[in-house]
Amino acid sequence: MAGAAVLAQVAHTLTRSELRREFASIAIGVGLVFAGLIGTSLFLLRSRTRERTLIYFGIFSVLYGIRLLSQQTIVRALWGLPRSQWDLFAWLITCTILLPLSLFIYELADIRFRNVLRWMLAIQGTLAVVGTAGPIVGVPPTRLAPLNSIVVLGSVAVALIYLVWNRTRPSALPLTHETRVLLAGFAAWFLLVIHVNLHDLGLLPGDSIESIGFLIFVGALAYVSARRIFAAEEHLLAINKELDIARQIQSSTLPRAVPELPNLQIAARYAPMSAVAGDFYDFLPVDEHRIGILVADVTGHGVPAALIASMLKVAFASQADSAADPARVLAGLNRSLCGKFEDHFVTAAYVFADTERNVLSYAGAGHPPLMLASGSSGAVRQIEENGLMLGLFPEAEYSSTEIPLDSGDRCLIYTDGVFEAMNAAQEEFGKPRLEQFLKTHSDLSAVAITKQLLEEVARWAGHTGGRSQDDDITVLVLDFRPPLPPAKHSPLG
Repeated sequence: MAGAAVLAQVAHTLTRSELRREFASIAIGVGLVFAGLIGTSLFLLRSRTRERTLIYFGIFSVLYGIRLLSQQTIVRALWGLPRSQWDLFAWLITCTILLPLSLFIYELADIRFRNVLRWMLAIQGTLAVVGTAGPIVGVPPTRLAPLNSIVVLGSVAVALIYLVWNRTRPSALPLTHETRVLLAGFAAWFLLVIHVNLHDLGLLPGDSIESIGFLIFVGALAYVSARRIFAAEEHLLAINKELDIARQIQSSTLPRAVPELPNLQIAARYAPMSAVAGDFYDFLPVDEHRIGILVADVTGHGVPAALIASMLKVAFASQADSAADPARVLAGLNRSLCGKFEDHFVTAAYVFADTERNVLSYAGAGHPPLMLASGSSGAVRQIEENGLMLGLFPEAEYSSTEIPLDSGDRCLIYTDGVFEAMNAAQEEFGKPRLEQFLKTHSDLSAVAITKQLLEEVARWAGHTGGRSQDDDITVLVLDFRPPLPPAKHSPLG
């Protein structure tokens, strides 16, 4: 009731035209505040796109709307604050409101105009600091208002001069649809901005109708912001679709099933860091007793690494004639990959298992060492037979080593994403911990230990708690299980 009485008293002191102007300004102010809050909410909620024009538009619109409301007699009457405090509040907004507007324009501007805008932002930032500090040290806003008018008019003049200069250049590009809409809104508002600032300087008569021009300009800003965010989301959807296709293509490059050999149990697990990744493994079966196995890691992540991994599959398939010689396989892969890409290389480990001879031949190209767990003693040793990474030097040479196998021996091949996985304290999982894991889980099958190892690394690095994976991970286990020799029967049978 008290508020209604105050409003009635204030309304009685205003003329009909002043009341119409007050109510129109209040409606515009409320609309601007809501438009700004919507823009800010969209920026915060649409975390995938984060179109920054939205947040700058939101802040600018909210500040302008609040300032417009604070200047209305009816609004001021609802709170019992002296006029000097209302004027100070409006002034603090006035001397800072240019910053979000210039940042909005900065997001849309080309590189040359951004250089100009940096200087304008520096000047406007200085005005904000001086304008805020002035009343604190006793300088009234009325004495600082001309400085604000000069900065506003100067900013408008610089923008117009640049626009005219830019359009007269022979290499000038045609204006985009967004730019034309924005310029139309600017024109409607800036004409009224110039009028009100010249009026404040005592150079022109008349009442301020800047808020109407600003409403038109806000409509242009909202249109441009909405158009940009929808375009960004369409672009994101197109990228996601392309990533889905890339993921399907990459999945097709990995073996659909693990080969089965009578005396050799093979298990492989692959945990990519992102939708597409650079780790790769494949098999070259020769017969039921012999098979070649490649595990590789392309530097980098994402689509470029995945494309190189696809090239690696084609190159690996062409090495079938050399499958029994790991050094020749790696040399052939290196020659195939050299000169095909820049800023990337490939580490690889290749083993050739021969269960008739009970041997494993191994060669590496800058890859983490193979780990061999003895079935008889349980001891784990690292075997390193490394040459240069693939794809760097076409004449690189590689050597291989032959490892005799006993019943129960286990071989682990892996990429560096296993031992380089870090916990919250920035400690690596490390090769010693990997060795210990093999020792303490020797009773598990090949399939079970690959699953358990990935879970152990995920727990160590906090992946189970939502922490993102830092690298692609591939693990491959070979368990040598030769058939038991035939039982010797007693002559008495």
